[in-house]
Amino acid sequence: MGVRPSMGSVDDCNDNAMCESFFATLECELIDRRKFKTKAEARVACFEFIEGWCNPSRRHSALGDMSPINHETTAAEGLESPSP
Repeated sequence: MGVRPSMGSVDDCNDNAMCESFFATLECELIDRRKFKTKAEARVACFEFIEGWCNPSRRHSALGDMSPINHETTAAEGLESPSP
């Protein structure tokens, strides 16, 4: 009938493009550049990549070229400011 399946269908990368982009970045900038001896070492490296660099420093075009932490802080300040 030509009806598009609802969101959340299997293998529809358009529904989760931001997640796909994030994991591609993680793979390209961390996973493909290192060899990990254990799963625990890989887990720690992923945590450090995300919390030590990606969230506080890496600018994201989807967030107006701000880091996620800066974007979240700015959004929270906007909610706390009283309306004139």
